[in-house]
Amino acid sequence: MSEGSFNIAEYWPFILMLAMLYFLIIRPQQKRQKEQMQMHAGLSVGDEVATSSGILGRVSAVADNIVTLEIAPEINIKVQRAAITTLLPKGTLDNPESLPPPPPSCCA
Repeated sequence: MSEGSFNIAEYWPFILMLAMLYFLIIRPQQKRQKEQMQMHAGLSVGDEVATSSGILGRVSAVADNIVTLEIAPEINIKVQRAAITTLLPKGTLDNPESLPPPPPSCCA
């Protein structure tokens, strides 16, 4: 081959690394983001949720970007819709033993 010719075999490792990056990092993140957006769009009164700060509550009102949570009888707080991270199974707040375990701590 001449000096200035194009050889695709030299670029296969780079192409494979880009494909692995897409399938191992980018695509799963897009899937999680899509699921999170669907969960936020489907929030309704009565749903039991957990926020990013660890507060558990029952949805008592839903506005555009604000969700009102009842965290105890007659105690309501307002949080941004983006702060809600998990939709809990129905009855979780009535039976605390059924709560999923917390994630492992990095420093414990």
